[in-house]
Amino acid sequence: MSSTPKQALFCLKWPWDMNRNPQTITSGGCAFEGPWLFKSMRSLGSVAFNFFQSVSKSPYHFKPLQWDARTYQNETLKSKTVLDPEEQGEAEQRAFASALASEKEATMLEFYSPKCRLCNSLLNSVMEVEHRNSDWLNIVMADAENDKWLPELLHYDIRYVPCFVLLDKKGRALAKTGIPNSRLHVLAGVSHLLKMKRPSKRTS
Repeated sequence: MSSTPKQALFCLKWPWDMNRNPQTITSGGCAFEGPWLFKSMRSLGSVAFNFFQSVSKSPYHFKPLQWDARTYQNETLKSKTVLDPEEQGEAEQRAFASALASEKEATMLEFYSPKCRLCNSLLNSVMEVEHRNSDWLNIVMADAENDKWLPELLHYDIRYVPCFVLLDKKGRALAKTGIPNSRLHVLAGVSHLLKMKRPSKRTS
């Protein structure tokens, strides 16, 4: 009986053997065709190329992951350290000064408390109001528990939150919302303040 050579379970390919016997085939059936490292990389690249070709020809569209600026910005803000009360107060004060310096028709101060659930529920609505009236109105948030706002709290006689104070372009108080009974009650008060200073549309 003629015995056939057994196939080896694995091959040891040494780099220095490539130069001496480039076409050597061992008794176990291992062909040394080139440096093992480069051959492995070439095989891997071929597999990847064939995979992407098959994906591009498939009826399903493959789109790479896109990381837009807005997502990046949100993730960056989430990663930032929370401001301490003094820094928070200074930031709000700068926003207030900037609002008055813009010389828009009106500025609305929203006195709130971080512990106030009603105040937190109004956040999206207030942002929408500012967006719709951004051509003539600024809205600035003021933490009523922060000592930085103590002069304004006394000046505008703020005794409850949320409380919205409407100011003209020179910073003079015109009106404020009453004691809040509900979310709808506060929004109605804000709407009333807006009507007081909303510029009338000119008709041709």
